[in-house]
Amino acid sequence: MKSSCSSLLLIGVLALAGGLARAEKADRDKPMSVEADVMRYDEQKQTSLFSGRVILTKGSILIRGERIDVRKDAQGHQFGLISAEPGKLAYFRQKREGLDEFIEGEGESIEYDGAADTVKFLNNAQLRRYRGATLSDEFTGNVIFYNNSSEVFSIDGASVKNAAGTAGGRVRAMLTPKPSADAPVPNASAALPLRSSTTLGGEKK
Repeated sequence: MKSSCSSLLLIGVLALAGGLARAEKADRDKPMSVEADVMRYDEQKQTSLFSGRVILTKGSILIRGERIDVRKDAQGHQFGLISAEPGKLAYFRQKREGLDEFIEGEGESIEYDGAADTVKFLNNAQLRRYRGATLSDEFTGNVIFYNNSSEVFSIDGASVKNAAGTAGGRVRAMLTPKPSADAPVPNASAALPLRSSTTLGGEKK
């Protein structure tokens, strides 16, 4: 089912779309591994700056961008701002808790809040859910925000540009019905298709 919404803000309970939330809880306790051209670390401020074809992994989380700023608070929560190379999109992917499902999204910039367990995709934002290796749901808008704890997401389409370059104010969603209990279960060993590792994300739409 495909739908277009003209409202400035679309708010949905993810359970209605089969549930996008409940990220892998173990990710919070996993070590963070980063590849980049340049790294700057400030021990006193607990901040790190990575730039140049950055690839970050933390448990099931995979992030790609041209620049990633990471901050850690006194409680050990991590916060990240991921910025894309001009003309490209930053990328975020994470496994859902206890399921063979992944959430992935893109935007010109991405804000990750480890304390609140939220991710925000900004400008030319896209959000997709995969069941196994199969695309299930897909959303596009100017700003997409999802909260793993409350199982609620929102899409702001007020500033989305159409093909003519003018503000279209449209949010688009493609939702696939959840498989019935007797439907074949996707192969858990099937790998989620990824873009070439030589890129940082998709081109602007």
